[in-house]
Amino acid sequence: MEKFINRELSWCEFNTRVLKQCERDIPLLEKLKFIAIYCTNLDEFYMIRMAGLMQLLAAGITPSKTGELTPAEQLRLCRQKFKEEQKELERHYQLTTTALAKKGLKILSYNELNAQFRAKADEFFFSNILPIIVPIAIDSTHPFPPLNNLSFGLVMKLTDTEHEEICKFAMVRISRVLPRFYHAGEGIYVPIESIVERHAEEIFPGYKLLSAASFRVTRNADMVIEEEEADDFMLILEQGLKLRRKGAFVRLQVEADANEELVGFLVAHLNINEGDIYRYNVPLTLGALWQIVGDKAFANLAYPTYTPKTLPPFSERESVFGVIDKGDVLIFHPYESFDPVTKFIKEAAKDPKVVSIRMTLYRVEKNSELIKALVDAASEGKQVTVMVELKARFDEENNLHWAKALENAGAHVVYGITGFKVHAKVSQVIRQVGDKLNFYMHLATGNYNGSSAKIYTDISYFSSRSEFAKDTTTFFHILSGYSKNRRLESLSMSPMQIKERLLAMISNEAKFGSEGRIVAKMNALVDEEMIRALYDASKKGVQIDLIVRGICCLRPGVKGLSENIRVRSIVGKYLEHARILFFAHATPQYYIASADWMPRNLERRLELMTPVHDEKLSEKLREILKIQLADNALAFLLKSDGSYEKVVLSEGEKLLNSHEFFEDRYNEIYKSLKQDEAKGQILANKLFVES
Repeated sequence: MEKFINRELSWCEFNTRVLKQCERDIPLLEKLKFIAIYCTNLDEFYMIRMAGLMQLLAAGITPSKTGELTPAEQLRLCRQKFKEEQKELERHYQLTTTALAKKGLKILSYNELNAQFRAKADEFFFSNILPIIVPIAIDSTHPFPPLNNLSFGLVMKLTDTEHEEICKFAMVRISRVLPRFYHAGEGIYVPIESIVERHAEEIFPGYKLLSAASFRVTRNADMVIEEEEADDFMLILEQGLKLRRKGAFVRLQVEADANEELVGFLVAHLNINEGDIYRYNVPLTLGALWQIVGDKAFANLAYPTYTPKTLPPFSERESVFGVIDKGDVLIFHPYESFDPVTKFIKEAAKDPKVVSIRMTLYRVEKNSELIKALVDAASEGKQVTVMVELKARFDEENNLHWAKALENAGAHVVYGITGFKVHAKVSQVIRQVGDKLNFYMHLATGNYNGSSAKIYTDISYFSSRSEFAKDTTTFFHILSGYSKNRRLESLSMSPMQIKERLLAMISNEAKFGSEGRIVAKMNALVDEEMIRALYDASKKGVQIDLIVRGICCLRPGVKGLSENIRVRSIVGKYLEHARILFFAHATPQYYIASADWMPRNLERRLELMTPVHDEKLSEKLREILKIQLADNALAFLLKSDGSYEKVVLSEGEKLLNSHEFFEDRYNEIYKSLKQDEAKGQILANKLFVES
């Protein structure tokens, strides 16, 4: 048995766990949501990872190590997995939509509509669809169109009404500005392509429709930018985004009953491998099901809305800086509100004592309050330095927009470090109080994005510690200036320090044998050196629990290698995104980080790992890990063969859903605060200790 699980196959297992959420007893619209997430994940995997394997195969690249899967083998196994899982996807879609129809929410094709709704769909076609869509003739004078990545539309075969022997191929691309589903009212949604197909003869006057099929193409969307080839990195990025639309075709999705002549026509022009053609018995582009999931008229078919809580020591009345002056604060999103983070920057922008604001931005929302505050601060003459990572995949255009807005306001914008992505989540505010400079830091595991903070679990850590002030100042100087010293003292920074310190702490635990203990929570574990270190610690008796949401290349439970290592993945209502680390014999014992244990994070990105010194905050992290290790509702256990199985309850064991537990606990604390502030304060301080 190989010591390492293949990265691509491990990712496939992760997406399987996403789809398996449809098997749980959860609200129907939540099942539809997981179908959407599964399909969106698969889109990205195909345009990045599958496309990369195809390039390796074409270049004749073979594995460097004995026993590793070749690109051809990986492609074959992934395709096989997707084809098999497609049946499950279709089954879950049919079961879920059938159940939704009984509740009054229906997805119907044009042909299934009654006369009243057909008339509404017809009106929508002539007023909203026909003016926007592009009819495309394809013949000797009209070449096959240059389809963009994830283009969706209909391919058709038409005949001339006056000369029936003359047949033509044509295409209608369905613009992304159109809704994926036409909402006809009364809970009825109609796939847009079925309306377009019904009106094909109005789109191509004088021609009769013989056959039509909906299709969707995926292109290689990875973007390799040689940063040193030009001084203007923003210009290179803009050019790269244009090239992304023109990558090689890597997947074709068509409806299952598509005419083979039409499929053959597409394949001939797209140069698609037969293994990358997927024929669906459900509508294409199911990632767009969010449109239906968000229908407020059927909110009763989704999870009840949870409102993130602002708890002591933060309050509406007290300044964020006043709170941080009293001690370090750690908050747990999305159960605790992102508002203190936003308030931190907003207050800094307005505070006349603030002289400097520094911040890294990786993925930000489109209407970011944080960036608006930074723009205001720069406009008022404050020194604002912002590291905007333009290479945040699929968020490049949004980041480019905000970078220009900040520059126009007078902020100093840094566009990255040559050869590295900046993935650290950190901000620093400097206030002039008398003749003294006071430093305030926010260090986090998640992005500065108020929208994702409502659905991602992450940790925010506020501090005014002098050692953090020194290190964050050094970090921002590294970003904006020249520096050969890429090492910090209290914080750890990759690519130079995080891996080094993690390996040292793992090695230190190994010295304590069976008394050693490691708990590590992250999104992905791929780095072989880190895995080998964990294997060595396991061999010496160290008890290791890993909470890894996505890819895990470590093979647990192998006798003589990893029998003391357990790996679990939690998939549920919220996306597990926090990185929390515990080493029993380290000082301190707890750390949070922006980095996963992957080569790209540890060796090719600028990341930060933060030690948590405060005992109360360490206790809070301990309880978070404790509850997640006890979760028997959302957790899957990784087996040594690389597959995952749901946690099975022991006889008499109570069901523990960690997401529901944290919601209930924070609701209880908030309620207690409203009834008795002193009692609520005690609960807030202890948090989960009594659980």
